[in-house]
Amino acid sequence: MAGVAATGCAPSTSGDGSGKDEKSGTLRVWLFREVGNKPKERVVDAVVKDFEKQHEGVEVDVQYIPIDSRAEKIKGALNDPESAPDLIEYGNTDTAGYVADGGLADVTGEIGKWKAAGDMDPAAKESVTVDGKVYGAPLFVGVRALYYRTDVFDDLGLKAPKTLDEVVSTAKKIRAERPSLYGLAVGGAYTYGAMPFIWANGGELATEKGDGAYSAAIDSADAKKGIKAYTGLFGADNCPAGKCAQMGGNESVEAFTAGKAGMVIGGDFNRQAMEDGKVKGDYAVVPLPGTDEGEIAPAFAGGNNVGVLRSSDHRSLAVDLMKELAGKETQRRLFDAMGFLPTFTDTRAQAAEDEPFVKPFVRTLDAGAKFVPVSPAWGEIDAGLVLPTMFQEVASGRKSVDEAAEGAAKKMDEAFAK
Repeated sequence: MAGVAATGCAPSTSGDGSGKDEKSGTLRVWLFREVGNKPKERVVDAVVKDFEKQHEGVEVDVQYIPIDSRAEKIKGALNDPESAPDLIEYGNTDTAGYVADGGLADVTGEIGKWKAAGDMDPAAKESVTVDGKVYGAPLFVGVRALYYRTDVFDDLGLKAPKTLDEVVSTAKKIRAERPSLYGLAVGGAYTYGAMPFIWANGGELATEKGDGAYSAAIDSADAKKGIKAYTGLFGADNCPAGKCAQMGGNESVEAFTAGKAGMVIGGDFNRQAMEDGKVKGDYAVVPLPGTDEGEIAPAFAGGNNVGVLRSSDHRSLAVDLMKELAGKETQRRLFDAMGFLPTFTDTRAQAAEDEPFVKPFVRTLDAGAKFVPVSPAWGEIDAGLVLPTMFQEVASGRKSVDEAAEGAAKKMDEAFAK
């Protein structure tokens, strides 16, 4: 869901688009191919069938592209309008990069007139917004919360932690009583697991200076509190740096599902992995708490969007189909079929009523999820592993928090300045 933006010279689509708005013909759509894609295909096929019935002379051609190679494929489409689709699905961290490359159409006016947009989650809407203009519609949102082993907690007489400090102390109690387990599985390369510690302590990744420009804030006093809190979990008393410093999000979750950890920060999208793992029937989920009791730590709002390409010869049709694919009814169907969390607050609330498992994730979103800087530079920062390197430098003892944060801020500012 969090991807690397297309980079390189501005493609030919960076002008005013094709200038055409044909009302018939073939509408080409690229969507991501998921693991176990058939349920998604059935939902999309139903939307397409209804759309074609309502638009005489229109045929919709849907292709499912691999997520791992999407950056190259979409970059190629941006540089070759003749082969480009009309509508694409894209990771929400890709928005600013695709806009900078001139690939996505500005649909601010159409979204402004869309009644459903009033119920859109603020963080999801931010993920399609660059410099105050809207370049797509959020399709689904993903967020992380705290999974914990109910059997381990019961055996040790533990309760779900209510503050971040309690998360740390609980993790260390588990490790002390069960040396074969990580208390809380953490990863030096698990950026999205670390971000809540920074945000909960009042820190930010970067601050917007205006006109879409950003400056790094990862070296602020509050951000460094969060870095210190997260990297303090790498040690013999929780998750040894020698094993955990190199772990990413998948490895952290896999450690939990394999029965090797008492807790982990995992996503709503990790549920099937839990059910397929050794922890089935022995886990529960609560929102990751903040620094004070009653608070929820801000989580990264991941997810995917759908947007119209500027090169499209069928702009109006593409916008209409975008709204159908990202509309409330389709999002509800995708939740039922794939477990994708809706981006509309009312649709999401109903989903939580029907499926109690997602309630902690919905509470986390409703408490105020956060997003990465909406800047084309974020793709470079992400691909350059700037934040994981910082966490790993501290966890391994190579650098102090101050030194590592200062180095990360310098790299971020270099990327923002380009």
